[in-house]
Amino acid sequence: MKKLLFGLTAVLAIAMTPVAAQETKEINFGIIATDSSSSLKKNWEAFLGDMEKSVGVKINPFFATDYAGIIEGMRFNKVQVAYYGNKSAMEAVDRANGEIFAKVISVDGTEGYNSLLITHNDSPYKNVDDVVKHSKEINFGIGDPNSTSGFLVPSYYVFAKNNLNPKTDFKTIRGANHASNFMAAANKQVDVATFNTADYEKMEQSQPALVKNVRIVWKSPLIPADPFVWRKDLSADLKVKIKDFMLSYGKGANGAEQKEKIKLLPAGGFAASSDDQLVPIRQIALFSARIKLEGDSNMDAAEKSKKIADINRKLDELNQKLALLK
Repeated sequence: MKKLLFGLTAVLAIAMTPVAAQETKEINFGIIATDSSSSLKKNWEAFLGDMEKSVGVKINPFFATDYAGIIEGMRFNKVQVAYYGNKSAMEAVDRANGEIFAKVISVDGTEGYNSLLITHNDSPYKNVDDVVKHSKEINFGIGDPNSTSGFLVPSYYVFAKNNLNPKTDFKTIRGANHASNFMAAANKQVDVATFNTADYEKMEQSQPALVKNVRIVWKSPLIPADPFVWRKDLSADLKVKIKDFMLSYGKGANGAEQKEKIKLLPAGGFAASSDDQLVPIRQIALFSARIKLEGDSNMDAAEKSKKIADINRKLDELNQKLALLK
């Protein structure tokens, strides 16, 4: 009986012992679709190879045709770590058990970037006022609905603030990733398109001739740097290893060589971050929603008032949080 009890106790002890760290043999690393999968793989493979060696588990790059594919992959634990924009990171944090742990430092050392509107050099549109005034004549290229710079930020600063409805106030509107929108503007396939300064730097290196064909007609306020998100239930041991690897990358004896590997991401290094960097993004999303509600003449007045009050409450909470963070 003693032997039986001892055996059962041992079995129970083994069953109750955390084994997540031992069981994790591979990590799927999600990368949002800012470009073609082949281009993204080429740009990321050296960095992910170094991560694999440092962390001690196999790192598999995970691509999808749109941002939602990476978010859903993380939601169902097909993706454990991912590189997002702020809007897609917000979705991952809110509904895919995600948590921000790091962010990109740009090649010039800044910890942020800007959304852009671009057009061809021959275009008659010189600034955002021209775009608003002549919107009915414009074939517009917009980004993925979960893109911060390609969709959320211009939706607020360009569309909402100028009472533009992108679905009806342009001649045509088409959605694509950043690289496709850049190429479309540079080749006169669209009249105006969304883009961003981070990818503009990348194009200056990879497509300098085409960059000369492009004019920037609008630049947004600074957007927090693109974040990295892991699933909250990733083992503590792996979290420490991944974060230590990333925060030390581009520094020390091999710093120059490592920076060369991440130049086309584009990145100059990485810094620690948290979900708090999403506060201004959440504010923009709420402002945009409020403006849309205020302009909806078909909604019941009582329902509209209730929804606007709820948005104002959330904005007040975010303002208080932002004040504490400063």
